[in-house]
Formats: sequence, structure tokens, C-alpha cells
Amino acid sequence: MTRVLFVCLGNICRSPIAEGAFRQALEDAGMGDQVTIDSCGIGNWHVGKAPDPRAQAAVVRRGIDLSQLRARQLTTKDFLDADYVLGMDRDNLQAMRALRPAGSQAHVGLFLDFAGTPEAEVPDPYYGGEQGFETVLDMIEAASLGLIEHLKVNGVD
Repeated sequence: MTRVLFVCLGNICRSPIAEGAFRQALEDAGMGDQVTIDSCGIGNWHVGKAPDPRAQAAVVRRGIDLSQLRARQLTTKDFLDADYVLGMDRDNLQAMRALRPAGSQAHVGLFLDFAGTPEAEVPDPYYGGEQGFETVLDMIEAASLGLIEHLKVNGVD
């Protein structure tokens, strides 16, 4: 089973949106039973909290439910358990690389690398309005489809 972990700063906006949207895209592709998905944050500020209400509202409009998710912090063990550890922006990626233990075989990179678009980073919508969450969701859905195609070509365990 292939294991994918999405990472953002606090695990209440972008990475839970990615977890939910990717799960939905996998189900739509008939691959829901082939990939394990999780999300977490670099920091510990929101550990145990539900996703931001604006994030939940954005995904609900597209038929995705995040209500059961709770924020957690990235650990060194995550790099040993996951096949893909995908950050939302370059700051996340830098922190991920600093925490990655020796011996990790996980692919560590940016989620939008799979989107096939010029944008490299998923912007943090936390300090903006609701439209920012819609924009982020659009970007994440595009990257989700690209990651699924990548997994189809490279095989899922």
C-alpha cells in the first residue's frame, strides 16, 4: 500500500484540504483502497484541533468531509512510514528536509510538482477570505489528479 502524507504549517487549512481532496480523487479513480493518506503540520499550535471552518466549508461545497480530521505535528517517524511526504510551500519543504532522518526512502517534495502548472506553492489562505480557500482547493485538486497519474505510471504498492 502506498502511503502519502501532506504537510503544511499548522495542519488546519492546506494539508487537511489536500488529504480530503486527494482521498476523493482516489475514490473517483477507483484507487481508494490502494493508498493510505494522512496530513500533518510543521508546528504544534493547532494539535488536536479540527480543520479551519473556512476550509471545511470550501470542501463541503465539493462533497468532501473533513470533520473527522484533527491536526497533528510532523515527526521523524513520518518519513520512515510514508512513501511520499508532500509540502504545500518552500518553507514547509525546508522544515521537512531539516527533520527528515537518515535512512528515509520517502519522496520529499512539493505537492504542486504534480499539478503540471507553473505555480510551485499552495498559498496559505489562513489570513485571507473564503475565496482563498476556493483557490487553494482548485490547486490541490489539480495536483491530486497529477499525483494519481504519477502513481498509475510508477505503480502503487
